[in-house]
Amino acid sequence: MTDDELLQTLSDRLGRTLARQRLGIERDRGAQIFGQGLNFFHPENLPSARNLIAAVLMASGLYRRGLRNARNVAVRHNEIRSPRLPRAFDGYRLLHLSDLHVDLSDEITECVARLVASCDYDVCVMTGDYRAATSGPHDAAVAGMRRIRDALRGPVYGVLGNHDGAAMVPELEAFGIRLLMNESVDLECGDARIRLAGVDDAHYFRTDNLEKVAAETPESMFSILLSHTPEIYRQAAHAGFDVMLSGHTHGGQICLPGGFPVTLDSVLPRRLGSGAWRHADMAGYTSRGAGCSIIPVRFNCPPEITLHHLRSA
Repeated sequence: MTDDELLQTLSDRLGRTLARQRLGIERDRGAQIFGQGLNFFHPENLPSARNLIAAVLMASGLYRRGLRNARNVAVRHNEIRSPRLPRAFDGYRLLHLSDLHVDLSDEITECVARLVASCDYDVCVMTGDYRAATSGPHDAAVAGMRRIRDALRGPVYGVLGNHDGAAMVPELEAFGIRLLMNESVDLECGDARIRLAGVDDAHYFRTDNLEKVAAETPESMFSILLSHTPEIYRQAAHAGFDVMLSGHTHGGQICLPGGFPVTLDSVLPRRLGSGAWRHADMAGYTSRGAGCSIIPVRFNCPPEITLHHLRSA
């Protein structure tokens, strides 16, 4: 797909202004190590960062343990109760995958594929960061996502993260991952419906359009928002969404004993950094993610895929 064709495709879905904004920022970003974004330093774009961190962990004797921890992906269950949920959806299950970074570790990708193949769910949702790098070729990431998609069944919906390039959209959608680019769809169960909305990345590209997807959703309709980052939790809650599912933080990935994250790479309260939370009338969940950033290690922060059980209260 040429640049002009990609711009036209994105313009049809994001709107021309946000499409130009996203593509322009992607070009400006390149493989930048310093500047731009929330953080000044971007070690994921530093080629020697992985080797340097690995060397430090090896010297401390922690490297192998970190590798084992990162490969120990498990299914985590979360119950979401709401009196607004139609009774037909009581017991409905959403399989939530986030921050897969599939091109960083074949072992983790294979583990995720095995796990999702054994899960029982109604629909799968993904909250971004399919690629490990933040720029450059994405062929390996797309190939890894195809492996994950082949292990899934039924409909799959997702949003892009701050690591994902817009050029990945047509390739991911070609094999059945429907990306919601400030768009929404209805999920059906019998005669009942609920709304699933998704916004583009609000962390780095700032191309989310919460107003658009909220306006598309009737106030009487139970609604779920997919956002790569939980940083827009206040806006989402006051826009009337019942549930917000997100990722991005990795739960910290490398945490102090007790699970206290060194950094969340986000501007938000630490209580929203992982797991279930609530703000105003909205239930939220921030996945620790299944993959890793920079180097495939984790400490005091187990990786997860999440099975959300909807309950009408």
